[in-house]
Amino acid sequence: MTSTRRFRCCLVGGTFDRLHAGHRLLLNAASKDAEQVEIHITSDSMAESKSQFVQSFEDRRNELLNWADAQSGCKITVHQLNDNFGPAPKHSVADAIVATPETHGMCVAINEQRRSNGLSPLHIIEVMHLDGFEGGIISSSAVRNGHMDREGHPWMPMELRQANLRMAPALDNELKTPMGILFKGPEDDPEIGMAAALDGLPSPHGAIITVGDVTTKTMLDMGLTPDIALIDGQTKRTELEEDLKVNTKRFHHHLTAVNPAGLLTPSLNQAIAQALVAEDSVVLEVDGEEDLAPLVIHCLAPIGTVVMYGQPRTGVVLQYTTLAVKQRCRHLISLFEVE
Repeated sequence: MTSTRRFRCCLVGGTFDRLHAGHRLLLNAASKDAEQVEIHITSDSMAESKSQFVQSFEDRRNELLNWADAQSGCKITVHQLNDNFGPAPKHSVADAIVATPETHGMCVAINEQRRSNGLSPLHIIEVMHLDGFEGGIISSSAVRNGHMDREGHPWMPMELRQANLRMAPALDNELKTPMGILFKGPEDDPEIGMAAALDGLPSPHGAIITVGDVTTKTMLDMGLTPDIALIDGQTKRTELEEDLKVNTKRFHHHLTAVNPAGLLTPSLNQAIAQALVAEDSVVLEVDGEEDLAPLVIHCLAPIGTVVMYGQPRTGVVLQYTTLAVKQRCRHLISLFEVE
C-alpha cells in the first residue's frame, strides 16, 4: 500500500518545556504529513540559559514520548539537541522541517547550509501560534510566568478577579490545613520555625512572599527582606502592639488594598498582580485580612515563587508555586461564592 504522506522525515526542534497546546499543534502538523518525525529537544545546559525553571531534559523527553505513544501511522523519535541547528544541515533523509514565525528565519539558514552541503532544501511547514483565552500566545514562558495553564486558560479568570468572592463555609476546614511544608517552632520564638523554613528553601526558587505580620517581622528581624510582604496589622484578629508591627520603611514600594475577612476582593487581586511585577521589594498593607491571599498569589505568580505564612501555635508553612499548586488554588477559588 502506497503511503499518502508527503514527506519521509520531518524535523522538529525546540525546548518543549511543559508540553502545551501550542506544542501539540506544532507536533501534529509534523506527524500528519510525514512517515517519520524526529523531535530534537535542547539539552539541560541549553535550556538553563533560557530559564532556571525549565523542566529537566528527561522530564521533557518523557512528556513527548507519552504524546508520541498516542499517535498512529507515524514513527516518532526524540533526541537531544546540543546546538541551535542540530543535525538538520547535514541530515540526508529529512525532507521537511516545522517552524513557528520566530524560527522561520533559522530554517531558511538551515536550508542555505544544506545547499552548501549538496543537499536539497527542507520543505518548511510554518505553524502559527495559538492564542490564550484572555490574550497572549500559549507559550512555555507564559506557563512558567504563571499567566496561563498548558491549554491557555488563566489560572484565575478576569471575571473572578474583578468580583467579590466570599469563602464558602464548607471550605473552612480545608483552608485551615497547611498548604505546603510545615516547619515547626514555638509560638514565643518564631525565628526557630523561620530559620528551618529558610534552610528548607527549594533550589532554584523565585520571589519570596511572606503573608502575615508575624512572619514578615520575623524575617525582617533576621536581617532578610522578603520580595513581597502582605500585612494587616493584626495577629489572630487582634491589633498588634506598636513595637510588634512591621517596619514598612524596609520596603521600596508600599501598596494598599481593602479586603474584609472571608473575602477575596478586586482591590486585593489587583494589588497582588501589581506587586508581582514590581522590580523591588513591596509591602502590601491590607485593610481587613490577608489570610486568603495565598490562593490568589499562587494563581497569579510565576512557577518557583515561594509563599510563607505562619501556622498559629505550630510554626511556619512554606509553599512552592507549581502547576499542581496552581491547579488546587484555582479549584478552591472556583468554590467561592460570587457576591
